[in-house]
Amino acid sequence: MTPPAEARGEAASALGNEIDLEYELSQEHIDFYRENGYIHMKSVLSAEVLEGHRAEVAAKVRELSTETLPLDQRTTYARAFLQVMNLWRSSEAVRAFVFGKRLARIAAELIGCGGVRLYHDQALYKEPGGGITPWHADQYYWPLSSDRTVTAWIPLIKVNLPMGPLSFCPGSHRIQDGRDLAISDDSEETLKQRLAAYGTVEEPFELGDISFHAGWTFHRAGANSSPRMREAFTIIYMDREMRLVEPQNANQANDWERWCPGVGVGEVIDSELNPVLYSAEGSV
Repeated sequence: MTPPAEARGEAASALGNEIDLEYELSQEHIDFYRENGYIHMKSVLSAEVLEGHRAEVAAKVRELSTETLPLDQRTTYARAFLQVMNLWRSSEAVRAFVFGKRLARIAAELIGCGGVRLYHDQALYKEPGGGITPWHADQYYWPLSSDRTVTAWIPLIKVNLPMGPLSFCPGSHRIQDGRDLAISDDSEETLKQRLAAYGTVEEPFELGDISFHAGWTFHRAGANSSPRMREAFTIIYMDREMRLVEPQNANQANDWERWCPGVGVGEVIDSELNPVLYSAEGSV
């Protein structure tokens, strides 16, 4: 049973300090991320914080998800997950989590910038029987001026292999071929062949584990063959100095309108939807 909103809010408040405390990121972490385009980090947040966040996200997914078709009548994309975006705009508890400095600081240090802005957050819930998430690179969708982007993938429960955790192609953030492919059956088949020589890393996630991957890192997720919902939440961070560029495809044009309202081509993406979540001390 999901706790009432008042109880969820009290739990989030009591545990709020942890999401702002510094995580000791080592040079080894940074080197691994920059070499491979992703990193799977252990025990980044406590089970207590994640359980509190999970309760609020689950409530918002039930409230805001618009998917009504049965799985067997959906597209490949829609079978992959229930997707609800920018939950921080509809929940103070989610806002507090998204604005937490611990994850934002990790993001800034991994990509090597003085601070990060929010691109957007999203819940990605893969239903029991839900299909694969095909191979793709996120930045295909983003009208952004540089590759200083990183996504935190935050499982809200323990995710074993049958549930479809994220898997990554190490070093694929340097691969140019395939960057023009949207998530689809075609991207799955085409990229599976092109990336075969690089290998795939697929690992279970304990509660508290979080992965970070670059915008151009190719990744996928398997189908959920378990009887339980795979509950995950993501936060997409970008360099606080990121500028908007002329969209290269229709998806980027849609993202401009949806996630960067009022920002002109060439301008820093400083809209009301893109607050700065972390700035290093002494940075300008």
